[in-house]
Amino acid sequence: MEIRSFGVVGGGQMGSGIAHVAAASGISVTLVDVDQRLIDKARATIDRNLDREVSKGKRTAEDKSAALSRLSTTIRLEDLAGVDAVIEAIVESEAAKKELFARLDGICRPGAILASNTSSISITRLAAATRRPEAFVGMHFMNPVPMMQLVEVIRGMATSDATASAVEDLAKRMGKAPIRCNDYPGFVSNRVLMPMINEAVETLREGVATREAIDGIMKLGMNHPMGPLTLADFIGLDTCLAILRVLHEGFGDPKYRPSPLLVRMVDAGWLGKKSGRGFYEYPGA
Repeated sequence: MEIRSFGVVGGGQMGSGIAHVAAASGISVTLVDVDQRLIDKARATIDRNLDREVSKGKRTAEDKSAALSRLSTTIRLEDLAGVDAVIEAIVESEAAKKELFARLDGICRPGAILASNTSSISITRLAAATRRPEAFVGMHFMNPVPMMQLVEVIRGMATSDATASAVEDLAKRMGKAPIRCNDYPGFVSNRVLMPMINEAVETLREGVATREAIDGIMKLGMNHPMGPLTLADFIGLDTCLAILRVLHEGFGDPKYRPSPLLVRMVDAGWLGKKSGRGFYEYPGA
């Protein structure tokens, strides 16, 4: 099955990035969010990021215009009725995702693929909220989507070979590198990454070093492009906490217990770059 038309639900950082890359790759994209203000913000973000690519010589002004012509926006899920595949990029909440997929299952045509950009939640459980578990798959993009190559392709218990192959082909058309993994909490990327971030937060809480020192040691000593505390701010501390809770619950292992400092910061609304404050401050964010 070739995916020619693609729905994206959620116009935040991940959803707008996925829509951007898909439209720039020649795919017809319908981007959905819950109100017009969020849709307008997402479209402005995509326009700005395409401008940045033009200024860097990565694509031409004509390429940008063509990409935007392939992007439509709406606040109605019903407008996804005819697309070949839909991916959700909403809040990292199993209940919210299940509710959305139950609705999409009733809206989308038979044979359409449903995909989740979840970074940790069971694909098998999400698929069970639909009547098409064979056409359900995890398609986990990395942030920022226009720059990062990897897409984790996660098969649930019932995901068919045809579904997995179709989304792998789609990822390749979008210039990404799809890599398959199995359906365990956190998959591969966040099962490895989040304990490192959590340990960095604990190192800060215990006063072992300053935030700058922790990040500097990991950058200079481990050749990481950014330190774990900066990365957590970029991901969103609420998202990091949600993933750690999935890991902790899924494995029952105390090594995944979220740092109390991370919990307090999320409780305070210090969510990282998107809120203007996390482990660092972001004036004007």
